[in-house]
Amino acid sequence: MKKVIVDADFWEVFPEATIEILSVSGIDNHVTEENEETYHQLLNSAAKEARNYLTEETFSQNGVIAQWRQAFTTFKTKKGARSSIEALLKRANQEREFFPINPLVDIYNSISLSFGVPCGGEDIEKISGNLHLGKAQGGESFLPLGADSDAPALPEEIIYYDEQGAICRCLNWREAQRTMLTEETQAAVLVIESINAEQAARGAQAIEALKEKIDQTFGVSSVRHTLTKDESEAEL
Repeated sequence: MKKVIVDADFWEVFPEATIEILSVSGIDNHVTEENEETYHQLLNSAAKEARNYLTEETFSQNGVIAQWRQAFTTFKTKKGARSSIEALLKRANQEREFFPINPLVDIYNSISLSFGVPCGGEDIEKISGNLHLGKAQGGESFLPLGADSDAPALPEEIIYYDEQGAICRCLNWREAQRTMLTEETQAAVLVIESINAEQAARGAQAIEALKEKIDQTFGVSSVRHTLTKDESEAEL
């Protein structure tokens, strides 16, 4: 059985981090005419809740944004890389509309917005071997979503990776085409990262809300794992 493993060198950078994991299988992730409007409403309702994290006049001074920007200064990153939650909150701050992608992605994006936490997911069946989170050696192959050329990881960059290369670069900035969630996905691993106690409290609420929504939507029983420095791996 595949595992998710957080490497020792990750904890050296983020000793207080908590990684919430949710694994789910046996799902039908197809978009239908019936569910598309439901997810459209779900996303835009969550965008309104996201305003709870956008109370400062200057976008960069909001707590969630400032904390993650500071976190991204502690490891090697590609220029301009930002946390995935910043991209979502920026769109919400600009009052731009959100549109459905596929059910799993829509659900985790709505949770991300509602709780102010980064959330991502990968197709378990497309992961080669175990899923790791740790420092890149440099050169790990990475084909970003929407790109047609390789953009390998930098040395010392924090990445998710497997036996074939990088899966998500700069912790939670951008994911690879190879393992992304699609309508054909039947088994997925979903991840919420927290780097301090305040974030971890919201992350714990978020993963429970995510589990409840996924179990209800797909009629399954997803499995939650909480990874810390003291318990750093789990079976998918």
